[in-house]
Amino acid sequence: MIAAALLTGTPAVHAAEQLSNALEQHGIVTDVHGGYGVAVVSVWVDLLVWTDGFVYHWWAGQFSGRSRRRLYTVYTVDNPAAAARCVAHRYEELQQGYPVSPLLHGDPL
Repeated sequence: MIAAALLTGTPAVHAAEQLSNALEQHGIVTDVHGGYGVAVVSVWVDLLVWTDGFVYHWWAGQFSGRSRRRLYTVYTVDNPAAAARCVAHRYEELQQGYPVSPLLHGDPL
């Protein structure tokens, strides 16, 4: 992974691009942004997947009962296909609450 990361920037950017490619297999188009040793895969409203090159993590859409802090799902970067399946599931959940804008479909307002 480190040798490949030298070609694409940092280990974080490499891991983010692997996840982005895996999400593409699910029909999900993403954007990858990297800097300062981390990278983010922008998937949907309230769905950003962060990576430091070792793990992926994203908000699970839930809060802790006692502290009311956000709960996150975490996967190692060793298996981007498995992480992509979980991200795709969260993506489907979010699409119900945030439908695609008519402007993105090209529909008139």
